[in-house]
Amino acid sequence: MKKKPLILVTNDDGITAPGIRALISVMKEIGEVVVVAPDSPQSATGHAITINSTLFINKIDIDPEIETEYSCSGTPVDCVKFAVNEILKRKPDLCVSGVNHGSNSSINVIYSGTMSAAVEAGIEGIPAIGFSLLDYNWNADFEPIKASIKKITLEVLENGLPEGVILNVNFPKLKEKDIKGIKVCRQAKAMWQERFDKRQTPHGRDYYWLTGEFVNLDNGEDTDEWALEHGYISVVPVQFDLTAHHAMQTLNSWKLNND
Repeated sequence: MKKKPLILVTNDDGITAPGIRALISVMKEIGEVVVVAPDSPQSATGHAITINSTLFINKIDIDPEIETEYSCSGTPVDCVKFAVNEILKRKPDLCVSGVNHGSNSSINVIYSGTMSAAVEAGIEGIPAIGFSLLDYNWNADFEPIKASIKKITLEVLENGLPEGVILNVNFPKLKEKDIKGIKVCRQAKAMWQERFDKRQTPHGRDYYWLTGEFVNLDNGEDTDEWALEHGYISVVPVQFDLTAHHAMQTLNSWKLNND
């Protein structure tokens, strides 16, 4: 009998978020599930790790079908590190992160705690996928995307991923029948035009809220933003080698070693 794959599940919205509970329900159909996720929301923490304060881990019982489920006081990356080094007896066959409440397409991948958890798994040599739904509502409907989550997960388990590559998967907010399909895309060139909203406390002290507008600067039809806007699921292969290989020849032409 073929052994079930061991799947690590984490996220950045917190262990009780509907998105991770939906993801767990799909993963239970595929393999043996271990959950290690933040005990509170950790959105936009990027690849932060906890080094100047203590970490607390609590075994919890949310789903009676999951024997190994822990909440962690740290970041999503802390959760993956702790799972690999302290909880799991062997390296998992897959790590899935999400489902995030909100988009992690385009430049958002840089800030995302969801994707950073997947990237950390990739650094550990674990095939990893980050899943996100373009709906920030806490009560978002994840049912329409479950079949596609399962399909993508099974493909990764069957085929593996290229070395150093993680998948960033984003779902449009649509009914299942209205999703046109899955597109492998590149990350769109986009950015946040940000500003700080300055206010004052009743005691006269200034404080600020970061706000801004997302701007897509890319007209290409092969990007994640185009796919999502046109009703497709976007799948972007992401790498954690940040070397700009195309720039090395240019830099080597500089007179860096000349007196």
